[in-house]
Amino acid sequence: MGFFEKIKQGLTRTRENIGRSFDQLFAGELDDDFYDQLEETLILSDMGVDTALEASEALRRKVKEEKLKSAEEARGALREILTEMLTVGEPGLDLERKPAVCLFIGVNGVGKTTTIGKLAARLKGDGKRVLMAAGDTFRAAAADQLEIWAGRAGVDIVRQHEGADPAAVVFDAMSAARARGADVVLVDTAGRLHNKQNLMNELNKISRVIDRELPGTSRETLLVLDATTGQNGLIQARQFKESAGLTGVVLTKLDGTAKGGIVVAIARELGVPVKFIGVGEGMDDLMPFEPEKFAEALI
Repeated sequence: MGFFEKIKQGLTRTRENIGRSFDQLFAGELDDDFYDQLEETLILSDMGVDTALEASEALRRKVKEEKLKSAEEARGALREILTEMLTVGEPGLDLERKPAVCLFIGVNGVGKTTTIGKLAARLKGDGKRVLMAAGDTFRAAAADQLEIWAGRAGVDIVRQHEGADPAAVVFDAMSAARARGADVVLVDTAGRLHNKQNLMNELNKISRVIDRELPGTSRETLLVLDATTGQNGLIQARQFKESAGLTGVVLTKLDGTAKGGIVVAIARELGVPVKFIGVGEGMDDLMPFEPEKFAEALI
């Protein structure tokens, strides 16, 4: 199953939520009521008020400039607008300088461990040598869960005892990566957001270790968000962006939400690319994000 089919299937609940409104909307006239209803429908998809208004106004301008007459033409124009809004930054992972490091951050319960496991399997399938680092040493059994995923993906893992210094785990992982000729290291971190200063201090300490042990290597800092939390996820993203210098976002559980428009809000409001989306429980259900096909499946 290709990206479009999978994301269309994954957005089933979203389309059930807003599909009838879209069908009615694009069967009518391109008048003021059309744009009012469009804004409401986009907001209903959890796109956020500002992003929904921006998309609606952009469509109004495009219809006028291109002299579009039919609602179906407007539908195509809206797909183009949303694709543009979703196209932010560099969509792929920077893994050029080896061993590359991908640091995963996010609150507990968003699917960080599962995401790391699925990405490890994908990268190994691409022929890369992958190493996991169990940097979440504060949550009971976090390293055990990551080790299970390492076994499923068939990759190595570096871990220490519960309560160990996360930076020490990362130090061991960097040393192991050099010794074993790893192409990429996937680093799990504790999912705590009780204090932004503590978060900043911990991530800075980990970053210093990476910089010291692997100077100049390719780096990604990926925020994992649960799509079912909607606008609350956007609030989390803003906080982490302030603290951690994000290079990308991974949205999990997109198949479990009726408000898939949150993807547009995150890309537009944060200016950070969505790099992967999770649309199911299977090992291959973590997919590289494709803005044009996502917009097509949504609209």
